[in-house]
Amino acid sequence: MEPEQPAIVLTRRRRGAVTAGLMLGMFLAALEATVVSTAMPTVVASLGGIDHYSWVFSAYLLTSTASVPLWGRLSDLSGRRTVYLAAIALFLTGSMLAGVSQSMFQLIVFRLLQGLGAGGLIPLGLTIIGEIYTLAERTRMQAVFSSIWGVSSVAGPLIGGIITDAVSWRWVFYVNVPIGLVAAVVVYRSLPGDAPTATGTLNWQGGLLLFAATALVLVASSETNPLWALAAVAACVAFAWSDRRSSNPILPLSLLSNPTVSISSIVGFLASTSLFGTLAFIPLLMQVSTGASATSAGQILTPLYLFWVLSSIVAARLLFRIGPRVSAVLGTSAVFISCAALPWTAVHASRAWVFADIALMGAGLGFSMLSLLLAVQHSVDRSQLGAATSLNMFSRSIGGAVGVSVMGAILAAGLGSSGHDIAAAVEGGVTSLDPALREHFIVAIQRAFYGAAIAAGLAMAVSFKVPEFAARAPAASPGDPLLTAEM
Repeated sequence: MEPEQPAIVLTRRRRGAVTAGLMLGMFLAALEATVVSTAMPTVVASLGGIDHYSWVFSAYLLTSTASVPLWGRLSDLSGRRTVYLAAIALFLTGSMLAGVSQSMFQLIVFRLLQGLGAGGLIPLGLTIIGEIYTLAERTRMQAVFSSIWGVSSVAGPLIGGIITDAVSWRWVFYVNVPIGLVAAVVVYRSLPGDAPTATGTLNWQGGLLLFAATALVLVASSETNPLWALAAVAACVAFAWSDRRSSNPILPLSLLSNPTVSISSIVGFLASTSLFGTLAFIPLLMQVSTGASATSAGQILTPLYLFWVLSSIVAARLLFRIGPRVSAVLGTSAVFISCAALPWTAVHASRAWVFADIALMGAGLGFSMLSLLLAVQHSVDRSQLGAATSLNMFSRSIGGAVGVSVMGAILAAGLGSSGHDIAAAVEGGVTSLDPALREHFIVAIQRAFYGAAIAAGLAMAVSFKVPEFAARAPAASPGDPLLTAEM
């Protein structure tokens, strides 16, 4: 039965202040996922290092993905407020250091630190919301937090382009600092210090093995030396062994015996490979091929997020009529068509066609991702709901990180011996390349996008295996706060 009081009772004014602070923190994390992509061509022109382009994205995704389970457990053992403020501190420190980077290597290292903090902002924010509101109130809060993701995802590329063109790419990182400081002060002054909610110790072994396995998988996906692949396999096996033996596993791999969970995770992994690769490289392709400014290139991504949100609403209404399999097949088919056409439309077609292509991808992702998440939540017991949702989200995050790494490796291979010449020439700006080098650069980026199309095609093929709903009541109601993770 729903308790009459939330876990943490606050006055209406203080609860509103805490909510505002958490919304700012979530806005930071959501904005950072999109704002950097539009600045990256200018970053390359400033710092060089085109051969390490993809690692600026992969480094952030690596630590933000692998640290999520650790942040949650730390908050159980040490209290929500203390751990949440530590996450903001790490994120802001990484942002400041990224802004003062003098080389691509420094930027990648500081993005690792920034991602480590970002890994705690969203899950801890949702956890605190769950403790200061009752269940009935949390269902009404869903629309509020969904709007944050909608606004930030649409505004992120545009803000990144404007800041880069009008001021400097460094302010893409500096702008996080005042927002984050306000969020930290508000949460610190409004949310009371709380006692730990659990006893025991953190599963550091599992956390470190997960981090190592994730890092080695990313390195192996971008390197040709087979020793990296062997090391990645060994780390994954060690983590799986540790996870099964632990009474408090970091990731509940035992849930993969559920066919809905396992197949949905595979589809989510493959679809996210296409998505994050596109996010990372489409601004670069547009600027090199058309001479577009950072602001203009950033606007290209707006239809993706807008149609993702809109199609998620439609998918939620149709899911129980057409079933998760049809929804997933329709969605992944749209993503495949978009990825297959994008290398040509981005170079040869009008801007309207590019917008339409990107919008098709967003619609497909919204239709398939939400359907798969709901199918996973429907297929497990209520006691496993949080673990199953976390596993589904982790598969998407790691898929995105691998996608960026693989597309970066394809780009580097396509540049071949001319990569150093292009890297040197790019220091004068991506639009000032010699025509021959520029054409070679465009072809190499297009080949990287064909890799995204292959991943999307595999996602479409696997989606035909998505199980239909079991004949029982859903595990999560439509207003369950866990669904805010989808937005």
